[in-house]
Amino acid sequence: MCCSTGICGTEVDPDLVSFAALLGQIAGSGVKVERYNLAQQPMAFAQSATVKEALNREGMEVLPLIYLDGEVYLRGRYPTGEEREVLLRKATT
Repeated sequence: MCCSTGICGTEVDPDLVSFAALLGQIAGSGVKVERYNLAQQPMAFAQSATVKEALNREGMEVLPLIYLDGEVYLRGRYPTGEEREVLLRKATT
């Protein structure tokens, strides 16, 4: 995916659209949200030992890696609706 919104390119990724909306909601509540796109910020991946190790061990299938409070929350997929609710509660409390 070339962008973080999920609505670029030839196909819309509804999971990424929902996740982007969730991150916008979390950021709007004053929580610091950081996103790194492999195509646009490859050095962010190269500089993270955890991400580099996961990519070396599991390949691109490990992406996306979603962290919460410095720990991996999800790997290889975007959160379900229920998981988005949990993320929202955890991030904003």
